[in-house]
Amino acid sequence: MNILIKNANVLLADGKVKIADIAIKDSEILAVENIPETFKAEKVIDGTDKLATAGFVNAHTHVSMTLLRSYADDMKLMDWLENKIWPIEAKMKKEDIYWGAMLGIAEMIKSGTTTFADMYGDMDQVAQACIDTDIRAVLSRGIIGVAPNGNQALEENKILFRDFNNANDGKITVMFGPHAPYTCPPDFLQKVVKASEEYNGEIHIHLAETKGEVENCLKEYGKTPIALMEEVGILDRGVLAAHCVHLTDEDIQIMKKYNVRVAHNPGSNMKLASGVAPVQQLLKAGVCVGLGTDGASSNNNLDMLEEINLATLLHKVNTLDPLAVPALEGVKMGTEYGAKAVGLNNVGLIKEGYKADIVLFDMSAPQCYPRHDLVSLLAYSMNGSMVDTVLVDGKVLLENRAFTTIDEEKIKYEANRCAMNLTLR
Repeated sequence: MNILIKNANVLLADGKVKIADIAIKDSEILAVENIPETFKAEKVIDGTDKLATAGFVNAHTHVSMTLLRSYADDMKLMDWLENKIWPIEAKMKKEDIYWGAMLGIAEMIKSGTTTFADMYGDMDQVAQACIDTDIRAVLSRGIIGVAPNGNQALEENKILFRDFNNANDGKITVMFGPHAPYTCPPDFLQKVVKASEEYNGEIHIHLAETKGEVENCLKEYGKTPIALMEEVGILDRGVLAAHCVHLTDEDIQIMKKYNVRVAHNPGSNMKLASGVAPVQQLLKAGVCVGLGTDGASSNNNLDMLEEINLATLLHKVNTLDPLAVPALEGVKMGTEYGAKAVGLNNVGLIKEGYKADIVLFDMSAPQCYPRHDLVSLLAYSMNGSMVDTVLVDGKVLLENRAFTTIDEEKIKYEANRCAMNLTLR
């Protein structure tokens, strides 16, 4: 379908905002501002008093963990994982994974996310949820190498790749998902490297999330998690690295050398008291840093605009530098940089030839006045509930704050039913 968005305040690729029209042909942006006279729109969207941005990219989450939202809070990471999260995840069935994913996707679309990178189990169910909702996704089967089913999980990741890579008109990409160095020892990680070479797939992994993880890695292997990943060959495969909180200067140089892309999760890192990632140093070194929410049981929402806000504020106070992460840089981390982080080169900008993944924010609320700087308003004043319209691949998924393709009430009912049953098993 040809769609014309008229008279919107458009956040352009150069970071400036200008009132302009956007022409969409099928799945791509045909033109911004200078619309060809020959273009005929089948649908016109009024962008008056709306801010048009590229859709947010949630570079790291575990979407089906929406079922565990508010289930286990105010705990240390390993206590939280070992005594609460992993035991209940072991009880999850395919139905739980599907409805948890549907709930998370609905939440993400409604708050402006058009692409997400996910790592979990039973990922065929998450892939089906992505197909049913038409969101863009980068999926990996979470693999715990020390678990009895570690090899089976790796095989499931291969099956996921065969069945769903480039599925749904190319909106699904598959990566390999070894959980972390402390759950996947070097010999197992080498199996993952071999599989990624065989399928030409990249890798999504948690790295250097806590001080304890780094200290244990140094004690056991004499290397930091980043240096260990270099040794076993993981970094040669193209890596999306979640967290990267505790890094040395040498780690950052290694990451730059191998073009490791970071998914920074400020909300989750703050809630779990994991620490503050050295984002300013990473950006200065030329390392790509996107943003993620992590799972909804450690955040506890999937609102990417909140992550942009947290990223811009957290690094100011942590470095005592009000210029550490300016508003525009934070927005780029949630859009353009996030797209690069998850390995996509044609999303994350409103630009001719890019995929038509676009969000329109309603700017009628009081906090959108006065309008000195719309990018500043987006990063510091606005919130995800102000999303009015969402397009993915040129298809309208949300219009006037209402879903066009999914039944929100049914999703909420089924997800809540699964969550309550899960805690009784």
